[in-house]
Amino acid sequence: MLRRILLASAGAMALAAVAQAAEPLPLPPPPPPPPQWTGFYLGINAGGTWSSDNNIDTLAVPVTEFAGFEPLTNTSALLATTRIPVEVSGFIGGGQWGYNYQWNNWVIGAEGDIQGIASGNRESRRFTQATAFGVDGIGDVAVNQLALAARQVFWLGTDRARIGFLVWPTFLVYGTGGLAYGETQLRVAIGQAAFNPVLAIASTPAVGRFDQTLAGWTAGGGVEWLFLPNWSLKVEYLYYDLGRVTNGLSPLTHTAAIVGIPLTVTDNLASNRFNGNIVRAGLNYHFNLAPPPIVAKY
Repeated sequence: MLRRILLASAGAMALAAVAQAAEPLPLPPPPPPPPQWTGFYLGINAGGTWSSDNNIDTLAVPVTEFAGFEPLTNTSALLATTRIPVEVSGFIGGGQWGYNYQWNNWVIGAEGDIQGIASGNRESRRFTQATAFGVDGIGDVAVNQLALAARQVFWLGTDRARIGFLVWPTFLVYGTGGLAYGETQLRVAIGQAAFNPVLAIASTPAVGRFDQTLAGWTAGGGVEWLFLPNWSLKVEYLYYDLGRVTNGLSPLTHTAAIVGIPLTVTDNLASNRFNGNIVRAGLNYHFNLAPPPIVAKY
């Protein structure tokens, strides 16, 4: 009897083992699809900008002079050849758009943007004074000068290529570079006053203005974090250079006030480089137009 019970128990255990072996083992769930950077995106940005070249250079060349007034001519031209510091900094903000293509851990693409600039400290003045010098027949002449300068970039746009590497699936480090363009303005005025106890001297200032949209280049880099499937935050730095411009000013003259005879006349130029730096943060929405990666189903 005991033997039958043992045999029956062993058979039941064997059948249970066979039944258990026939059932498939549960498989782990498939991994979630990786983040997708491929596709179009649209966003906004805001930050700060400041100029790199903070000087406006002027050059004065004597053109005509009345006989005996060489000291006044030379002093006038020497004073009008100067450097006026104009530092420009302020807020920058606008929007960007672009397209990314992800290949393994690399992301390449193109981006364009346009933003307005609200600049401060864009005007400067510089007062200088010449020592008295002698002119034959009328004695000493002293010259004071006030130079005014202002410049600004009203808006700036870029069209750039981007190439980056995914440090993590959601964190991109990239470099960028391409075309930069923007609306610029440069204004310069140089006024002089000549003083002599014998001869009354009237002076006409040299003034000039430059308004033009310029094109140049830009380069920089940044980081971008895909914190949600369709949303990313970025922080980037850009350097831009729209080139150097040289603008002519009206003649700077000193005239004998009583008889209206020009004593000195100089031609004048102003030169400035429109370049600067941008640090900004941006928020992008990714449309994810690319198909999702293929993941095997179990």
